[in-house]
Parts: sequence; C-alpha cells; structure tokens
Amino acid sequence: MDTTHKKNEVYSRESKEKVNLSDSEWKKILPSDVYYIAREKGTERPWTSKYEESKEVGTYYCAVCGNPLFKSDTKFESGCGWPSFYEPISKTSIIYTPDNTHGMERTEVQCGRCKSHLGHVFEDGPPPTGLRYCINGVVLDFEKAKDAEKKYNEKKGE
Repeated sequence: MDTTHKKNEVYSRESKEKVNLSDSEWKKILPSDVYYIAREKGTERPWTSKYEESKEVGTYYCAVCGNPLFKSDTKFESGCGWPSFYEPISKTSIIYTPDNTHGMERTEVQCGRCKSHLGHVFEDGPPPTGLRYCINGVVLDFEKAKDAEKKYNEKKGE
C-alpha cells in the first residue's frame, strides 16, 4: 500500500475488487479535498492541479482507491484548466453516468472500482478517440514509469 494512504485500507493499485463504503466511512479515510470532489461530486478550481501541465511519463490512478485510470501517453493539453486525457487505461476503469445538473447535459465519469466522481467526458478531444476526459487532479495519483519499473523488479527479486 502507498504510504500516503495510511488511513485508507481500501487503497490498492493491484486489487480489482469493487469498493462500496458509506459516505461516513469515506469521510473518515479521505482527505477533505478528495472527499469533496470524489464523494460530493465537487470540482476543483481550474488551473490549480499539479497534474495540469505535467509531462511526466507514467500512470494516473484513482486517489480514492488506487484503480489505474489513464496512461500519461493519452494525456494532452486541452486548455480547459484540468488534466485531460483521450482514453482510459481499460474499458472497466471508468463508469459513465448521465449528468444533467447545472442545466447542462453531460456525461460524468466515475472510477470503475469505487464509483468516485472523477470529472466529465466530452466529444471534443483529439484522435484517435475524439474524446476529452476532463479530470479533477485532486482525485488523481501518479506514479512515474521508472518508479513502477523499479518496484516491479524489486518484487520479482523477492
């Protein structure tokens, strides 16, 4: 388990098991900013995410449960103020839900493992998908590719 998630026993980058906790349980284990976005469907202010302009190579994970969400090579500069991706890591990493709040018709994207709110998907992205996954950086974790390779090799040597 990642040491930055000490209180969060469900956080795992390996588990595929669905996570279903009550709001009060989530509130106990998540930082308040993550809880607000993930569980109350909040939105962070644009251009405030540390991942907005990141060019690092690696994998983006759900900060709530550790589910792999996006590879860095699908990230692009959309100019919208939030980290944007054109394709999720797998078909099961994301859940799509209609969102008709604020007088708009949008598609919400949630984590496929814990159903946390991540952001929205729009049909104005680049090829090959034409999609733009506009994601709140607060609900993302990132692991550099070199760090992941090092951990993998250490595990193999055990």
